[in-house]
Amino acid sequence: MYASARPLLFRLDPERAHGLTLTAMDALHRVGLSSLIATPPQPLPTEAFGLQFPNPVGLAAGLDKNGDHIDALFALGFGFVEIGTITPKPQDGNPKPRMFRLPRHRALINRLGFNNQGVDALVANVSRAKRAGILGINIGKNKDTPNESAADDYLFCMERVYPLADYITVNISSPNTAGLRELQEETALRQLVSQLRDRQEALAAQHGRRVPMLVKVAPDLSERDIDAAARVLGELQVDGVIATNTTIDHSKVAGDPLANEAGGLSGAPVLEQSTLVLRRLRSRLPESVPLIGVGGILSGADAVAKMAAGAALVQCYSGLIFRGPALVSECVEAIRRRREAPSRGAVAPL
Repeated sequence: MYASARPLLFRLDPERAHGLTLTAMDALHRVGLSSLIATPPQPLPTEAFGLQFPNPVGLAAGLDKNGDHIDALFALGFGFVEIGTITPKPQDGNPKPRMFRLPRHRALINRLGFNNQGVDALVANVSRAKRAGILGINIGKNKDTPNESAADDYLFCMERVYPLADYITVNISSPNTAGLRELQEETALRQLVSQLRDRQEALAAQHGRRVPMLVKVAPDLSERDIDAAARVLGELQVDGVIATNTTIDHSKVAGDPLANEAGGLSGAPVLEQSTLVLRRLRSRLPESVPLIGVGGILSGADAVAKMAAGAALVQCYSGLIFRGPALVSECVEAIRRRREAPSRGAVAPL
């Protein structure tokens, strides 16, 4: 069904097509017809961060920023769904147009800028959802919050989503909020994550359950940056790391009419670099810190490449735009076959 609809959707503005697709998906789910667009995979139980996932293939943050479509997304067969990025206050994001397709490269460029309805709206949506799998909530800061006060925004969001989240992701790597990536610098990262870890443990005591906290990093980190990030995140004992966000390097789409549009590039061109960062982080972080591999997954083979580089789980987003929901089952089955031949899964040393 998606293959038939895609040519029509690709004639529309990407952001409008995005909204129409989610609306249609919700409508099908409400009448029990999600099977028209996806056949969920057979279970492939996977444990990470102390959680049991129905399968290791998830939805990356950004597609459902406000948690409006949780149950319809789970019906596509995802083992976990990550919603957000959410901020304390509602914000419109950057001016439109702010999302661009590069079909020849199977890529997207976006400069959405954390457009969302605010954390209270997300909490209300999550409270109504049935949730057929693991739910992650991705938190950020408002664009008008200076970096020296960023921790206040992250702490505010953490406290409000903590009772509802299965895990929480700290997004410090979007290229579309001015200055946000500066929080990945070693000193700033240590200060922020230390405060969040302290609050995480206090909330665990308060609520009687410990919700894992993950940190999402950029694919544009230098090897020295990766060393520093691994050192900080390992020492502070974060529960996991997501590698990676979108890239500001558009060199692999040079010559495309849209290549010079500002924003983060995702899709096939980011696969190699995001997987390299994943592999380097895996070689530097303690084994007790699992990784989620995301960036450029457009096939089952791409998902397996992430697992081979050291990922415990993978996430898709842009690949769904080009391949449709069938990508989920394809990735699960490819990972299943890899598990049946574990000798092929060694992580290459650096």
